[in-house]
Amino acid sequence: MKILHIYKDYYPILGGIENHIKVLTEAQAAAGHHVTALVCNPASRTITENLKGVEVIKAGRIATIASMPISFSQPYLAARQHPDIVHVHSPYPLGELTAWLLKSRVPLVITHHSDVIRQRGLLQIYGPFLHQVLRHADRILATSPRYIETSPWLTPLKAKCTVVPLGVDEKRFCPPATPFNGPPTLLVVGRLRYYKGIDTLLHALTDLSGVHLNIVGIGPMEAEWRALTKTLALQERVHFLGEVDDAHLPSQYHQAHLFVLPANARSEAFGTVLLEAMASGLPCVSTELGTGTSWVVQDGVTGHVVPPSDPQALANAVHNLLDNPQKLQTMGQAARDRVEREFTQARMIQRVMTVYESLT
Repeated sequence: MKILHIYKDYYPILGGIENHIKVLTEAQAAAGHHVTALVCNPASRTITENLKGVEVIKAGRIATIASMPISFSQPYLAARQHPDIVHVHSPYPLGELTAWLLKSRVPLVITHHSDVIRQRGLLQIYGPFLHQVLRHADRILATSPRYIETSPWLTPLKAKCTVVPLGVDEKRFCPPATPFNGPPTLLVVGRLRYYKGIDTLLHALTDLSGVHLNIVGIGPMEAEWRALTKTLALQERVHFLGEVDDAHLPSQYHQAHLFVLPANARSEAFGTVLLEAMASGLPCVSTELGTGTSWVVQDGVTGHVVPPSDPQALANAVHNLLDNPQKLQTMGQAARDRVEREFTQARMIQRVMTVYESLT
């Protein structure tokens, strides 16, 4: 099968969607399919690379506006492809436009990774077009049933939606051979963006005496959150660890007792880091956003779900787990079991291929 994936970026650019596409395309190529990832180059020239069997075409871009690349060559390059199926990763206006131009001749699958939340001005122009593209897609993949239920884009089209949760390498992320015996430690992993809610967690930490927090990642909010850490006199207990390479990332989960994702906006549509933590045997505390975060984490089973932007509720949930080692262990095992049942990469890849096969 000839498969064409369309998005704005590809590895080594880091991000949840970029990593998902890398995992999916490499697995499809390894299975013998001809796989092309058509993305945009940060530079102005177009280049083609072969990365682990995947043909990666990076179309030259002339600018970036509201996080979206502007590239005249990406639609042109797509028109020269002759795939059996096109898979667009959304939201990405240029990608959806490109797919629209190809729609008449090839089945179209769209993974709706997230609603557009912050760019209200863009939605006035982009929204009606996105509705049309989603309506004409042959299949829409959503990462959780909760997102179908709550997204204004997906709810009217739920009959053509299929749930394909994201997946994690459960062999790479696994519980440590020896449980961590350091001070009570929380872990956060991810790009430090506004919707991650780290400020809420920092305020909660003022009510969690003796509890440490490790923050893995960099991003636009880092300076502000470092300043807040100093203002709250938490420098001795909050550790900004920066970027951690893939080889050493599993060990960060092994040096914590509990994972926290205190997100405060629907931009946090799923939370792949929750899967990494759960596979590592960590219970999780997440927030109720009407997205996949409160579906992945089962309240009272694999962790706790609390209201967003509520430091006291967050502190109470952390207290409840750290003060009860038996509950911490039981929920950690339940988290690992849930990943093995529902959220492995192999299961995710097979679900995607089943959708493709139903359309070709």
